[in-house]
Amino acid sequence: MKENKKKIVIFISIILILLVFLAICFITDSMYKNDNLIKTKESLITKQYLLEKNFNTSGYTIENPNIILDPYDNSPLSALILFETDIKVSPKVIIEGKDKLSTYTHEFEKEKEHYLPIYGLYPNKENKIIIKYDENGKSIKKEITIKTSELPKDFILPTSVKKEELKLSNDLYFFTPSSKGYTCAYDVNGDVRWYLKNYALWDNTRLKNGHILISTERRVNTPYYMSGLYEIDMLGKIYKEYSLEGGYHHDYFEMENSNLLVASDDFENEYGTVEDYIVELDRKTGKVVKTFDLKNILDMKDTGNENYTSYDWFHNNSVWYDKKTNSITLSGRHQDAIINIDYETSKINWIIGDSTNWSEKYKKYFFKPIGDDFEFQWSQHAAMITPEGYVFVFDNGNNKSKDKSKYVKAENSYSRGVMYKIDTKNMTIKQIWQYGKDLGGSFYSPYISDVDYISKDHYIVHSGGIVYVNGKNSNQPAGFTNNAKLKSETIELLNDKVIFDMVLLTNNYRIEKMSLYSKDVYSPVKGEKLGTLGETQVDSIRYIPFSKINKIDNEYKKHNISFVKEEDRLVFTGQFVKDDEVNIVLYKNLTFKKYHVKISKHPYTALCVDVFTDEENENGIVVNKYINSDGLNGKYSLYLEINDKLYDTEKVVNF
Repeated sequence: MKENKKKIVIFISIILILLVFLAICFITDSMYKNDNLIKTKESLITKQYLLEKNFNTSGYTIENPNIILDPYDNSPLSALILFETDIKVSPKVIIEGKDKLSTYTHEFEKEKEHYLPIYGLYPNKENKIIIKYDENGKSIKKEITIKTSELPKDFILPTSVKKEELKLSNDLYFFTPSSKGYTCAYDVNGDVRWYLKNYALWDNTRLKNGHILISTERRVNTPYYMSGLYEIDMLGKIYKEYSLEGGYHHDYFEMENSNLLVASDDFENEYGTVEDYIVELDRKTGKVVKTFDLKNILDMKDTGNENYTSYDWFHNNSVWYDKKTNSITLSGRHQDAIINIDYETSKINWIIGDSTNWSEKYKKYFFKPIGDDFEFQWSQHAAMITPEGYVFVFDNGNNKSKDKSKYVKAENSYSRGVMYKIDTKNMTIKQIWQYGKDLGGSFYSPYISDVDYISKDHYIVHSGGIVYVNGKNSNQPAGFTNNAKLKSETIELLNDKVIFDMVLLTNNYRIEKMSLYSKDVYSPVKGEKLGTLGETQVDSIRYIPFSKINKIDNEYKKHNISFVKEEDRLVFTGQFVKDDEVNIVLYKNLTFKKYHVKISKHPYTALCVDVFTDEENENGIVVNKYINSDGLNGKYSLYLEINDKLYDTEKVVNF
């Protein structure tokens, strides 16, 4: 009997404890009103889905079409013309330019419902578009005028354009920015015919399906590690967004199976290094199916140039897959080395560069130079393998020596596009082509830049990072020096003759020469989000007495704190000095999850040396922290801990 009573008491006690727990959970989860909930910022894919609901063809004819300028609020020099016909017809559009090389035509597939993307409009102009097709034996011709707005005030226009018109096509030159500027395209006259409003960095190559692949506008870490990639058309419509745990930087390559090799990072690696990690991304699922970790391939401490740091020891800036050899070619700027690895095993096949200071175990992978006028490359970019099997690269030309006592000063240096013929059997290398050396300092870029192979003996050499300080060439990239003057120069060569030369007073990362229209067919299908940003590491999980929680005060306000909820993460921004200790705290069901905010210029590394200027020591620096949705579910009360003082932000975030 006593034993039964004891069991009943225990059972009732458990029930009471559960009721108290549930009551506390209910109270704490309901303690804020709905207006305390941080509103979720819509992603670009969500925004475009809402816009597409108004893209109607019904009731519109060629005589009264539905014309939508910049339909996705991202590509201001583009439009969408919608209408219907009684039978399937194949409309041909003509976008009139200033001359033959700036006029564009495109014929669309036969349809009854027509979604005609119009590209290549001039800014701040009444653009004339002609639409033609045959219907029931009758020729239809419609002239439409579309007025565009002027360019943004900070848009960079060419200061010089030289061209050999008879040797040029009407393809455009697509640029991505490095400092000021936009992802944009200029025609052969130097006129802007396309640009994106959203900030996109790095490469901008056209895929086999006709779409363009660009970076997202969202960072996962400073200074330039983006959350992933958008697959877009020229209207700026996103068909797929690929998110990556390690983000994306510099370059990608579309393989034969349509998968993407992407320059990424492993931010959680034990050494705190960056730009030494490549992933293969499945285009259908967004999942990473293969990784290549250069820390397992090379000795991180073996060598390096003046830009070498312990955390950015390799600085990979290009990725190229060669089907013939089933190998991947990478460019290590901070090693002055182009390396080629086996796709299956990740083992080194060969290395191009000066072998000075490299360990003996790597010497066998270097080539022996043969032939006249041979020079190795320095701090190079954009390494590729041509259809002939040559190695084509932009040689930035920094210092031109591994010996500091023999460094060439910036004002005496030069950059060039250079092509090498390699013999992997005899391990010899021969320089077979170069351009840029004779231009000297006027073509010298200490960073970024590009080369493109258009066809045999037809190339582009893009010196994208020319920097002048006090009238002299500088080795410091844009943003590292005050009062610097910037320039990029893009030169197209055919049979060693310059057929196009354009100068912009900014720095541009890459350039691609591409047609305005491609084989892709516009479709208002819903954009797809693939991949993941991963689960953000929780620094501790514990209970914090509510008596220790403080209300917002002036000390809190001085840090200019903001929280933005995106669809897949929470973004924190604040301004702090170096010694501040900051943590974001999420509370739910008697549990506090603490996320540390690193007050550093290098929050992604284990770097110990983090030098602040006097101004930064006094006023602090702006830092960000990203808490991803993975692993979180439901509503959380949001707290912020600053120097051991826990503040109630009076905000709720819903994952």
